[in-house]
Order: sequence, then C-alpha cells, then structure tokens
Amino acid sequence: MSRLKDKYQQEVIPALIKEFGYRSTMAVPRIEKVVLNMGLGEAIQNIKVLDAGVGELTMIAGQKAVVTKARKSIASFKLRQGMPIGCMVTLRHTKMYDFLDKLFNAALPRVRDFRGLSDKGFDGRGNCSIGIKEFIVFSEIDYDKIDKMKGLNITIVTTAKTDAEGLFLLKNLGMPFKNRA
Repeated sequence: MSRLKDKYQQEVIPALIKEFGYRSTMAVPRIEKVVLNMGLGEAIQNIKVLDAGVGELTMIAGQKAVVTKARKSIASFKLRQGMPIGCMVTLRHTKMYDFLDKLFNAALPRVRDFRGLSDKGFDGRGNCSIGIKEFIVFSEIDYDKIDKMKGLNITIVTTAKTDAEGLFLLKNLGMPFKNRA
C-alpha cells in the first residue's frame, strides 16, 4: 500500500469524520482520480513537439499519455477539427497516490520561489486544479534533453461536495497550501 493511501486511511478519515460529522466512513470524501494535461499548441506547425510532450508526460506519470485532438476548428489559430494539440493522462488508485506523494513531497518544493499553493484553485465541487509553468520540477525529466519549457495542468478530482471538504482533505493529505495571515 502506498504511503499516502495509508495516511488517508489512518489519519485523514478520522479527522474528516470529526470535523464534518459523517455518520459512515463511506460518506467521507476521497480522491477519485488525478488528470495531468499538457497543451501543445505548437504541434500545429511542428508535429515533433507532440511526440516529445507525450514522452515527457509519460515519464512524469508512469503511464502512457494519450494525444488529445481539437474539438472544433478555429480559423485565427489555423486549427482544424481533429488536429492533435495536446496530451493527457488519467491516474487512478495506486499510481494516483504515488504521483500525489511525489508531487507534494518532491516536485512542488522544487518550484522556484514556492510559498505554497493558493486555495482558490477549487471549482465549487471540491475538485482542485493546479498549473505548473515549468515541468522540470519533476526529477524524471532530464533538463539537458528538453527543447522547450512546457506547462502542466494537474486536476485532482475528489468526491467532496464542497470546497471546504476538498480543502480539508487535501490539506490533511499533505498538499502545501499558503498560510493565510
């Protein structure tokens, strides 16, 4: 069992029950999935950017990345429907907990001038989205082999019904949020 999942079961579930007064452990919010998304708009002109992005996202996630295609045409961007413009990975279960452990304890502290994440990244239903400008904070990426800096979007989907529940869940799991003064 991964370290983060064990912490969730031993410490976070009792804390959530005490804080929000759930009657059953099945009603306690949990993390459903983590979605990693990398938009590669340059792939319209240079398809090799897409291959590099898929390889890098695969190394970060530990699972094969899927190429995403444009849903509709946009003439001003010279984009046609069905053109590949990004890549994504959906992590669940053990890989999800391993990735979150790596994100909280190794990657986020390596971000330049990191003072904690904002708690405004919640969508109203307990799901949290984070944007990372430079994906080189992950130790799997070799700095010498990348050709261009790319951003990375991370969405953590929970079963929490409110942002307060989702924030409490992620804070107790170890996600570094800013301290409000």
